Amino acid sequence: MTRAPSTSGGHHHAALIQAIALQRDRAAFADLFAWFGPRVKAWMMRAGSNPTAAEELAQETMLAVWQKARLFDPARAGASTWIFTIARNLRIDALRRERHPSELMEDPAGQPDTPMQADRVLALSQQETRIRTALTLLPPEQADVIRKAFFEDKVHAEIEKELGIPLGTVKSRLRLAINRLRSVLGDLG
Repeated sequence: MTRAPSTSGGHHHAALIQAIALQRDRAAFADLFAWFGPRVKAWMMRAGSNPTAAEELAQETMLAVWQKARLFDPARAGASTWIFTIARNLRIDALRRERHPSELMEDPAGQPDTPMQADRVLALSQQETRIRTALTLLPPEQADVIRKAFFEDKVHAEIEKELGIPLGTVKSRLRLAINRLRSVLGDLG
């Protein structure tokens, strides 16, 4: 493919994902977010999403990268391919939730990534202390949606049902919380 990242860039991004997997490295995550967030959003918009939906899907993609970093295998796929596969699967899931299946343009090439198992999430709890500390600094309603999306691996529709709030409110709280977490994590050092 002509648009594959350069070898050095690919190795760098793979190393960042592995740093997230092994150390829950927030600086590595910030670097990945800064590089891939806008690119995933642009890809979503080219695929037909409006800017708001594209931004939400890009943020969901990057949250999934954080959650699933341990599932990344550089021997099987480059960082960019892996991240855009997650993005494509999330976009297909969103289309399935919002539209009739006959309107889907494509099916995923393979099965979506296996969701992170609950016991694995628990095993990572020690490494997630900084995130949990940051959560205590958020307003409770924002912390709730982040907790459900980040730690319980819930999709927006599940959060909507559990909290009894409209889907648009879930999405806006998640967006506010992610932006706030970014700055809080930067300050925690």
